[in-house]
Amino acid sequence: MLVHEAIGRCLTEHGVRAAFGVVGSGNFHFTQALVAGGARFVAARHEGGAATMADAYARMSGEVAVLSLHQGCGYTNALTGITEAAKSRTPLLVLTAEADDPASNFFIDQPGLATGVGAVPLRVDSPRTALRDVARALAICAQQRRTVVLNVPIDVQELELPEQQHGAVPAAIAAPQPAPEPLAEFARLLSEASRPVFIVGRGGRTPGAGEAIRELGNQAGALLATSAVSRGLFHDDPWSIDVSGGFASPLTVELISQADLVVAFGCALNMWTTRHGALLGADARVVQVDLDPAAIGRHRGVDLGLWGGVAETARAATALLRSGGAKPRTGYRQPELGPRLRTGLRWNQLPFDDASTEDRIDPRALSARLDELLPAERTVSVDSGNFLGYPSMYLDVPDEYGFCFTQAFQSVGLGLASAIGTALAQPGRVPVAALGDGGFLMGLSELETAVRLGLPLLVVVYNDAMYGAEVHHFGAGTAGLDNVTFPDADLAALARGHGCEGLTVRSADDLAAVKDWLSSAPRRPLVLDAKITSDGGAWWLHEAFGH
Repeated sequence: MLVHEAIGRCLTEHGVRAAFGVVGSGNFHFTQALVAGGARFVAARHEGGAATMADAYARMSGEVAVLSLHQGCGYTNALTGITEAAKSRTPLLVLTAEADDPASNFFIDQPGLATGVGAVPLRVDSPRTALRDVARALAICAQQRRTVVLNVPIDVQELELPEQQHGAVPAAIAAPQPAPEPLAEFARLLSEASRPVFIVGRGGRTPGAGEAIRELGNQAGALLATSAVSRGLFHDDPWSIDVSGGFASPLTVELISQADLVVAFGCALNMWTTRHGALLGADARVVQVDLDPAAIGRHRGVDLGLWGGVAETARAATALLRSGGAKPRTGYRQPELGPRLRTGLRWNQLPFDDASTEDRIDPRALSARLDELLPAERTVSVDSGNFLGYPSMYLDVPDEYGFCFTQAFQSVGLGLASAIGTALAQPGRVPVAALGDGGFLMGLSELETAVRLGLPLLVVVYNDAMYGAEVHHFGAGTAGLDNVTFPDADLAALARGHGCEGLTVRSADDLAAVKDWLSSAPRRPLVLDAKITSDGGAWWLHEAFGH
C-alpha cells in the first residue's frame, strides 16, 4: 500500500465522514483514497470556500472534518478559512500536499504559515511513520479541539508503506476536575448568590456539558445565557435569557447587569460577550471555568478561576451543593420573572418603528417576517458586516447546532460557504445563509456548489449596496467613501444565472414567495436580493471599531 492510500484508509477507519476541497495534482490521490474509504468529498469552487465549508461542518456536526488541499497556492487560498477555524478551536484536519524542494514554484513554508495563524503544524515524515502521524493529527483535532495542518510531501506520498505499521488514535485523556479548594470556593459562591447568571461559550458545546450546566443551574437557581457562538444551547429552557453581549435584548441586559454572580463556562468573556465589560455589574463576583488555563482571566480579571472540563466542573459543583440533602435554591428564578421571560425576552416580541420605504425594506421587518415564515427546524449561518445583528437577533434557532457564527476572525465573505457546510452537517433542517451584498459577491463562486449539491438553501442578502460598516463608521461627507459604495446591482438576476431561483425583495409582501418556495420541496437555492434601508450604523459597530 502506498502512503496516499494509507492516509485515506486511516482517516475513514477512524470515523472521518466528510472532506472538502479543490483537487489538484498534489492532493488527487489521497482525496480519492478518502472517497474509496467511504468518506463524502465535496468539491468546492475555491479553496477558501472549501475551508469554510469544512469548518462549518465540523462545528455543526461535532465531528472532525477534513480539508484537502493542493500544495502551495491551494494551501494559501484556504488560509482565511483555516485562520477562522484555528481561532475558533474547530476540530479541523487540513490535509495538504507539500512541495519540499525549494526549486519548486509551489514551495513555501507551510508549517510556518500554520503556526502564524494559530493552527498546529505536523508532517508525514516517512512511510515508516505515516499512519502514526495521521493518527496523532486526528487525535489532536478530536481531543484538543484544535485545527491541525498535516503536510504530506509529494515524494513521500508515492512511497510504499512497510508492513506491520499501525495507526491507532491515542486514547482520549479525561478532562480534569478542578482542585478541591477552588471547587469548594465555587460551591460557596453559588450557595450565597441571590442572582446568579451562567454565561456558556464554545466550551459548553462539548458532549454532556449543556445538560450538566442545566442541572447546576437548577440547583443554584441560575439564569442561563450563552455567548453568540453557543446560541440556542438552552433554547427550550424556561430560565434561558438567550445571548449575552451585543445581541442581547433589553431584558437580557437588565438581568445580567443586576447579577451578583456571573459564571463563565468555556466562555472567553471578551468585549463582545460583555460589551467591553459594561454588561457586568461593578459588584458582581466573576467565576471563569475553562479547560485552557491560559484562557482564564485573559480578557478581564476574575474573582475565581477553575481549570477543568466544563461538564466535569458543573457535575462536581452540583454534587457539592446537594451534599447533605440540600434542596434546590430559588436564586434568580423568582416566580414573577417567568412571565417576563415568556413575553418580553425575544427581539421578535418587542415593537419597533418600521422604517421601510416604498422601495426598501427595514432589515428588522425583513428578519422578523422571515422568522415567521421559516420552519422551526432551521440552521442560520451569518456572514460578517454591518447587517449581521438582524439575523442573529430575529431568526430563532432550535439548538446550538442551528446557529453557525464564524466571526472569530471577522472576515467578510465566509457566510455562503458556512451555510453549505452547515446544510450538509444538519440535512434535516432548512438552511439559511444571511449575507451582506459585499459578502455575497465575495463568496459567489460557491453558489454553483450549492446548486450542484441540490441544497434547499435560502440565501438572504441584506443589500445596501455598500460596505456599510465602513460607511457608517467614518460618516457621511468623509473623503473616500466612494471606494466603499457601489451602484445597485440585480443580485437576483446574478443568482438565476448560477441556476438558483432569484427574488428581489422591497417589502414584506414580496416575501410571500418564500412560503411558496418552502412548500415546493425545493432542490435548489432561493436567493433574496433584499433592498434594505440604511440603519445609520448598527449598534455593534461602536464596539467593533473599538478594536
